[in-house]
Amino acid sequence: MFKKFSSEEVSAQNQVKASVQRKIRQSIAEEYPGLEPVMDDILPKKSPLIVAKCQNHLNLVLVNNVPLFFSVRDGPYMPTLRLLHQYPDIMKKLQVDRGAIRFVLSGANIMCPGLTSPGGVLDDEVGAESPVAIMAEGKQHALAIGFTKMSAKDIKAINKGIGVDNLHYLNDGLWKMEKLD
Repeated sequence: MFKKFSSEEVSAQNQVKASVQRKIRQSIAEEYPGLEPVMDDILPKKSPLIVAKCQNHLNLVLVNNVPLFFSVRDGPYMPTLRLLHQYPDIMKKLQVDRGAIRFVLSGANIMCPGLTSPGGVLDDEVGAESPVAIMAEGKQHALAIGFTKMSAKDIKAINKGIGVDNLHYLNDGLWKMEKLD
């Protein structure tokens, strides 16, 4: 999704009203309860919140021109990898084996066998259509953020096809864009 992403793809940037800012904060707090204690540090109430609309129905939430969250169409807000590395325990995690790492880092979706093989780890509480952090075997930080296509139980049972859509990964366009000018 962000493979060739750059600031030219941003079509509009709007500072949102206080009511919209409250809705965004509330939906992020509902999706990621682990962020509750640090919500005011991440999304301060006093600093302006900017929503940048991009191509392919993509919205970026910016504070001080730094992208913190993104959403596709009206889907859930997902943190950028930079934010996830600061607060690693806010999302549910799935782990891929060593063989899948290079494919995930080039933008490929995560296949079921990469999650069910001996190096992979599945969290059985992960449902279908939910945002997850993709960890790598033997690595400390997340290497991608994805959106599950099926539940963890189905991934284990079916063990074929795409299990997680790769939305944002290390060294893609959004990772390289530390600030939006």
